[in-house]
Amino acid sequence: MEIKRLVDLQELKRHIGVFPVTAILGARQCGKTTLARQIKYNHYFDLENPRDLAKFENPQLLLEGLSGTIIIDEIQRSPDLFPLIRYLVDTVKKQKYVILGSASRDLIQHGSETLAGRIGFLELSGFGIHDIGAMNFKTLWTRGGLPRSYLAGSDEESMLWRENYITTFLERDIPQLGITIPAHTLRRFWTMLGTYHGQLVNYSEIGRAFGISDMTVRNYIGILAGTFMVRVLSPWYSNIGKRLVKSPKVYIRDTGLLHALLSIQDMDQLLSHGRLGASWEGFALETVCRSIGKRNEEVYFFKTHAGSELDLFWQEGGKNWGVEFKYADAPGMTRSMKSVMDDLALERLWVVYPGKDRYALEERITVIPPADIGERWNYR
Repeated sequence: MEIKRLVDLQELKRHIGVFPVTAILGARQCGKTTLARQIKYNHYFDLENPRDLAKFENPQLLLEGLSGTIIIDEIQRSPDLFPLIRYLVDTVKKQKYVILGSASRDLIQHGSETLAGRIGFLELSGFGIHDIGAMNFKTLWTRGGLPRSYLAGSDEESMLWRENYITTFLERDIPQLGITIPAHTLRRFWTMLGTYHGQLVNYSEIGRAFGISDMTVRNYIGILAGTFMVRVLSPWYSNIGKRLVKSPKVYIRDTGLLHALLSIQDMDQLLSHGRLGASWEGFALETVCRSIGKRNEEVYFFKTHAGSELDLFWQEGGKNWGVEFKYADAPGMTRSMKSVMDDLALERLWVVYPGKDRYALEERITVIPPADIGERWNYR
């Protein structure tokens, strides 16, 4: 079964039209190579292929004679190519580069420093609702969006694939990034973060549980965030005369991986699990973040010590917008919703729930189902 990722393909083509170099970033096995090879290209190199890697023993001689669109996959294996690519795009005007890699922290640093003004970053996740259709959102929620997990023949096969994915990521990918943390230590840490999914991060509490310092906890979370496994959602600061929560929230970005870490194999097990609500919040959060097209540093949550809370907040067009995530049959109005409308001067507030119907709670507060989350957010 092949699933066309038309929205992502369109966005990739838009980036290529604007920038001499486009970097596709994302977790391993999220579909970066498949997407890149759907465009019209002239040359493709995979630096994990020994034959292609051997061709790069003399990279300038290889690349400067080429023209058209050049794809270089797994470029994090040869970071010394960045200065050369800068020289080539400035001197060989008939070249466009598409570079792929899994390590956002290193790629963004090298790209931003060396290719400033020449590179555009396209972050790719797994399948989204707009790829598979809203009718299949429960499978997407349970298995996650990584293509091989979602397309597996059964829940058992999907779970087996995800368990091996986690092992490979920890034992192969993390060491390749130059990180020397033992795989079993980082796995225990990652699993513990699964119990914090959707909650405020208490660095000291996690540190005490592992016998490590607060700074080490921050470093481990940074590693998982930099490799697209974890989302750290910052609190929104607003001068409203109330005491605000200042700790960030943490989410496992792919709910399929979250469920594997928590040993949840299928929807029946998920529905009876204590982390059901948190799992729905994380799934809906990632879906909305893709739809509104905001980077992680452009989205926030809001929470006061008095109990006023908003799961997702962002600004667009000079106005404030918010989303709540509720796992309920028919969410109703709450005191917290009324409070955040006033505290944040929200233009609109949407409540995303796993139902089928759309209905209004107030003039500016609307309950919406997953089917209403399109490829681009509808602000009406």
